[in-house]
Amino acid sequence: MEHQLEIAYVGVEVADPSALATVLTEVIGLVPGAPLEDGTLTFRNDDHAHRLFVTEGPLDDCNLVGFEAIDEAAFRATLARLEAAGFALEPGTPEEAAARGVEQLYSTTLPWGARFELVIGLATADTPFTSPLVAGGFQTRDVGFGHAVFALLGFEEAERFFVDGLGMAQSDWIETEIMDGVELEVRFYHCNRRHHSIALAKVPFDLGKTLHHIQVEANERDDVGFAFDRAWDANLDFANGLGLHDNEGAFSFYVTSPAGFLLEVGHGTKTISEPWEQNRRYELLSRWGHQPIPPRPTLAG
Repeated sequence: MEHQLEIAYVGVEVADPSALATVLTEVIGLVPGAPLEDGTLTFRNDDHAHRLFVTEGPLDDCNLVGFEAIDEAAFRATLARLEAAGFALEPGTPEEAAARGVEQLYSTTLPWGARFELVIGLATADTPFTSPLVAGGFQTRDVGFGHAVFALLGFEEAERFFVDGLGMAQSDWIETEIMDGVELEVRFYHCNRRHHSIALAKVPFDLGKTLHHIQVEANERDDVGFAFDRAWDANLDFANGLGLHDNEGAFSFYVTSPAGFLLEVGHGTKTISEPWEQNRRYELLSRWGHQPIPPRPTLAG
């Protein structure tokens, strides 16, 4: 696939931004960016100014997904493709572009209601990225922020947006039974060499939020282990302990954020090569591990 797009940033609206900020910085290893004038908190995992936006509100879910075009030609081609697929975008104001730290911005509404932004010229921060907790840094160069996974009732229209509109390609998919009589299907989509920037899960009922998880990928395997230890020491809720995904090959773990969606720290995800010949069905979410970890007992006072 021709490299035209990268996932630029994700935004979430949460009831307790401070609690989420603590997990993002003291456990995951992101660093704070400059807050916006409206109080929105921002976080970085590389040299760019903003990679994650956290606003205060009752949603406790994703409210924003941004993709960056790598140049003007890719920007215009993506706008045209979205328009042809029936997803017309509106130009953003100079104030909106400045708040996102981009040169140009167009927006629309995703099929499930979150805001989508197509941008160009994502700003570099005033200071180079250095995480005091993640010495090896995060994998973002030419692949974007990380990935996001959404669990949706309206799967087909969401898939049409990302495939027909954005021009993403399917990497592979998982079909498995997660409990008696309940089937799970997850499809993974790439727009550069990252195995997936977006994944969509078909769900049979409303889960109460669309965002299943946000993932950041450490450059060094040990940084996943160090993050796991920090999460353990902080007595966070582990949705899934350390494990290895079968389809994408990532070594990772998941914690439940204070807002209820999951945060994944991973390493070693497969990279896409052309021609991609591994678009096939998998039956296992994980080759090993990723088991839920019960809450740690507390000592009676």
